[in-house]
Amino acid sequence: MKKLFAECFGTFWLVFGGCGSAIFAAGYPELGIGFAGVALAFGLTVLTMAYAVGHISGGHFNPAVSFGLWAGGKFPAKDLVGYIVAQVVGAFIAAGVLYLIVSGKSDFVDIGGFAANGYGALSPDGYSMTSALIAEFVLTAFFLLIILGSTNERAPKGFAPIAIGLGLTLIHLISIPITNTSVNPARSTSQALFAGGEFVPQLWLFWLAPIAGAIVAGFIHKALFDKA
Repeated sequence: MKKLFAECFGTFWLVFGGCGSAIFAAGYPELGIGFAGVALAFGLTVLTMAYAVGHISGGHFNPAVSFGLWAGGKFPAKDLVGYIVAQVVGAFIAAGVLYLIVSGKSDFVDIGGFAANGYGALSPDGYSMTSALIAEFVLTAFFLLIILGSTNERAPKGFAPIAIGLGLTLIHLISIPITNTSVNPARSTSQALFAGGEFVPQLWLFWLAPIAGAIVAGFIHKALFDKA
């Protein structure tokens, strides 16, 4: 249960910090942090929670990461369901807290896109479903290669959270204009459920592409980069 609570808390912080920065701070007049600030915020959430609770649960905070570590031989299949449920619950609670905060603004009308992920008309810069699928697949695959490589027993000790956090920052710098950046089905689900509308029918892509990319990366690392 400690592992599941750690995953829940870690995913809460990822969604609250990353999506919260996009909702509250990205477009704030004159002081807005912009795409770069949101990208850094997502990276910092993973970096800080990896140090805070990573030693308890492994610091997945993302169903795609759990699948990728399973494919790479670093995580047992029997724990997948529990971890994924804990991650989605943590993300949903974070989205609920974000909603309570944003709805308390004096000129609140609705939550709008709520930092949800989308393609086509819901893409920040109008990218197609195919573009979104490719981007989410490739970026999640490289995210897992970073995770698996930096946590490998032959890698320098103690620096993995930094590499992983910076990797996630880079991923967001690339793909916020494409899909608002998912690479994390739990994060996509929580925001889409609150945003509603056409975001919910598009959720399939933000489960399929990240998990497929993560699994492919896990197999690649196991076959080519892990110890013989």
